[in-house]
Amino acid sequence: MLGEVVAQHLENRLHARVERSLGLGGTFVAQQALVAGSIDLYPEYTGTAITAVLKLPPERDAGKALRILASEYKRRFGADWMPPLGFNNSFAMVVRGDAQERTLSEAARRPQAWRLAVGYEFVKRPDGLKGLLATYGLRLDGGPRDMDLGLLYQALERGAVDMAAGSATDGLIHAMHLKVLEDDRHYFPPYEAALVVRGDTLARNPGLRTALAELSGSISTEQMRRMNYQVDGQHRRAAEVARDFLRSLYGARTPTSSR
Repeated sequence: MLGEVVAQHLENRLHARVERSLGLGGTFVAQQALVAGSIDLYPEYTGTAITAVLKLPPERDAGKALRILASEYKRRFGADWMPPLGFNNSFAMVVRGDAQERTLSEAARRPQAWRLAVGYEFVKRPDGLKGLLATYGLRLDGGPRDMDLGLLYQALERGAVDMAAGSATDGLIHAMHLKVLEDDRHYFPPYEAALVVRGDTLARNPGLRTALAELSGSISTEQMRRMNYQVDGQHRRAAEVARDFLRSLYGARTPTSSR
């Protein structure tokens, strides 16, 4: 979804065709393609880049994370880390909309233990379950229920669990009127979305940096949730959803053409 937004924005601003490679897979494939020159840019998350690409410990200070990424991506890969797009796709501890708790600290004080559903990797990640339980003192009713990510919210809705470890931009959070508990002790590191661009691509294409910068800060977490739901839940074409979003963005901001 996000890749289509970026592609259409560049086509609108630069008046040039953008070749899409939207099904590459995860971080490792996209990063290798960028370094090899098979692609010129792709969206990445700060938390993922710090731990999975740079192999550094999780960094919970958003400003420091961005400084590290800007420096290291330039030095190691000759790539530029653009300013964040506006949304943070961090882990999100999700409960039903009628839950009384608003924060994870409040959740820790609940008399009843929580029945928790998680994706498989959340149990093993350095910024996952073990540290979360230690930080907040959350009490679980037995072990966490491991399940496919696509089943987390269904289990929550039907009452099989009380809490699910999802992602902040999951479309079903919006569609099912669920609630994300505030991480009031800032346990989860930031996963701010940003664009990574080859330095030589920026040098060859005047106006590209300006066009990409127009997207910085333009997509909120709630807007990303809604777009994801329109594609995944309502089965709208990503191209249509991206076009509608950009029309609303241009109408509100109308940035100068980069041509």
